[in-house]
Amino acid sequence: MLTIENLARFQFGMTTVFHFFFVPFSVGMLFMTFLLECIYVKTKDEKWKQRTKFFGSIMLLSFAVGVVTGIIQEFQFGMNWSDYSRFVGDIFGAPLAVEALLAFFMESTFLGIWMFGWDRLNKKVHLLTIGLTFFGSVLSSLWILTANSFMQKPVGYEVVDGRATLTNFFALVTNSQTILEFSHVVTGFFLMGGFAVAGISAFQILKKRGDANFWKPVLRVGLLIALIGSVGNFVAGDQQMLEVKNSQPMKFAATEGVYERTGDPASWDMVAFFDEAQHKEIFGVRIPYLLSILTYHRPSGSVEGMNEINKQLQEKYGSDKNYYPPTTVLFYTFRIMAGLSMYFILTSILGLFFTRKKKPWMFGNKIMLRIFGWSLFLPFAAITSGWLVTELGRYPWTVYGLYTIKESVSPNVSVGSLLFSNIVYFLLFSLLGALMIMYTRRMMINSDVEHASTSYVELDPFSKEAFEAKEEEEKE
Repeated sequence: MLTIENLARFQFGMTTVFHFFFVPFSVGMLFMTFLLECIYVKTKDEKWKQRTKFFGSIMLLSFAVGVVTGIIQEFQFGMNWSDYSRFVGDIFGAPLAVEALLAFFMESTFLGIWMFGWDRLNKKVHLLTIGLTFFGSVLSSLWILTANSFMQKPVGYEVVDGRATLTNFFALVTNSQTILEFSHVVTGFFLMGGFAVAGISAFQILKKRGDANFWKPVLRVGLLIALIGSVGNFVAGDQQMLEVKNSQPMKFAATEGVYERTGDPASWDMVAFFDEAQHKEIFGVRIPYLLSILTYHRPSGSVEGMNEINKQLQEKYGSDKNYYPPTTVLFYTFRIMAGLSMYFILTSILGLFFTRKKKPWMFGNKIMLRIFGWSLFLPFAAITSGWLVTELGRYPWTVYGLYTIKESVSPNVSVGSLLFSNIVYFLLFSLLGALMIMYTRRMMINSDVEHASTSYVELDPFSKEAFEAKEEEEKE
């Protein structure tokens, strides 16, 4: 239904999902670039320098697209969610100001030094610049997640004259939701970076682009980081869901498709179908004991259902609101995220085992290389599913328990303007995504790693030096 609320939600969701395609990819690739350069500085092997420059050029491309989409996302608050911005402005102002003035400027400054610093700076100083860039990106994520965590679990505030006012900045930063979200997201960076490097290397070996021995060590490094990130992400996600059960029980119940209180022990639905209008489950394939184990880490304990929780929320916040989130979407996006998490751990272990020195069987197997190559896209699906659970599960709130979606929308936007901007943004994001894939693929196909560059001047086809070089070629 084309309402102002639905169109504003769709636009913000589309912008956020697309922006977050590039955030974990950029930061993950930043870490991998830093790690590859660490190996270069340690071993003094020029091949590791070439590998660093190759993957660094892909990182720069994703970083640029991520910045563009991030700027568009910021405009959303003023355009479509002005009432929400007024309500939380005093809370969001502090962490987002620190993010922009400190973290973002830190990462962009040192990234520029790193780009131009090859063969101009001492090796260790140059390494430090990319390390500080990664550190700045992680800091940037921390402050943004601090703001988001307030939406999930408001702390350190009081409502004065209809606006949330910050009373305790330390409580905001140490919010349990902030700590859990941050650990979950950062481990996702490692997972994404590891699978991206391993997947690209697998494709390069499969397509026989250059010497296979050039890509083999990088593939193993990528798989090792992917394994560390996958295990860390699984643990962080488990702890975050335990927190969600206490702070947002409706979201937790929806992700498990539980409408009525379960028995003790609780069975886990692997597949289920729901009648969301009647608030009941129609059919489910259940595994005994598993929901109790996942929820309480023991084979006993029941789980509250959404119908029971809805009555509690009506008593607390009023009976005029619908507190049921979109159950089917949450149920299956959560299983996509959790299933892929297990897949990442399994494939990382198998990949490391099948590429070991004694018997590197995988390097000559086209099917395995193709599996690992295409697996580089799966972290995007897992991370997007995770954010859909995080944000859609909070319905009907923008700030949980304080401010609803309906109250947050700008009063001066129209269906026509939102429909037009949705179409424009969709086309723009599709174009940016296509360009990102096209240029990354071109870098892979034309992977002249011996002359790979991360210098802006050498990458920019419209720079003065590029024109001068072209003129010299024509004269010759």
